[in-house]
Amino acid sequence: MADPQTAYKDSIKGTAKNAMLGTQVHMKIAEIHDNAIVLKNGGIRAVLKTSSVNLHLKSEEERNAIIFSYQSFLNSLEFPIQIVVRSKKLDLDNYIVNLKKIESKQPNRLLREQTAEYIEYIQKLIEYADIMEKEFYVVIPQDPFRMQKTSFIKSLMENFNPKDTIAKINQRKNEFENLKKQLNQRVNVIKSGLENCGLHVETLDTTQLIELFYETYNPLTARNQKITQLDKINVQADPDLRPNPNATGSNE
Repeated sequence: MADPQTAYKDSIKGTAKNAMLGTQVHMKIAEIHDNAIVLKNGGIRAVLKTSSVNLHLKSEEERNAIIFSYQSFLNSLEFPIQIVVRSKKLDLDNYIVNLKKIESKQPNRLLREQTAEYIEYIQKLIEYADIMEKEFYVVIPQDPFRMQKTSFIKSLMENFNPKDTIAKINQRKNEFENLKKQLNQRVNVIKSGLENCGLHVETLDTTQLIELFYETYNPLTARNQKITQLDKINVQADPDLRPNPNATGSNE
């Protein structure tokens, strides 16, 4: 019987060899690190997750104050942002896991039985009732200066064919640190403006960004196969696909 670990590595290598046939070739995202999304064209993005406000529960004065603050925030922007509203099925798996831990440690038999019945009720409710929740995100861009000089035709061709090359990888690495500083300044501006509107704002870190895209592109798989201990995941790359240190970077 084949070793599962060896089989897994072989599958990774096989996938890498056929990378040009995969959907990842057509994605604009090259990598995610340092709490930022790095695009193949060299631009980087930060993602903020915000809370929501129910204006119907506010008094008229409070509503007017929130709307005025949000209006002032939008008028003060000197760069574009993207506001994303994501709807997804309610996930209470972590909540149920914590309840099961409480059940196992409950010394009172009656309370333990009631906890078990409550867990069963929650599981059936999620299974039969299609309960949705909404999440709110703000995407903040920072593109290199060279992107401003890109012609419309060239930009359109890159969108249709966002192929990555060693030259692009090296260029992204050289530009990243400077772009990250500029991006952090924009993040602080957006966070301050949204917090003035009464919202709670959180900057997604690298792990949270990976989980977000994993769940977005794999909604069904993510329900059963969750990402755990991301920092311990080690994917061995195929030696044939590693960049040649003697390459000149002219394979555009």
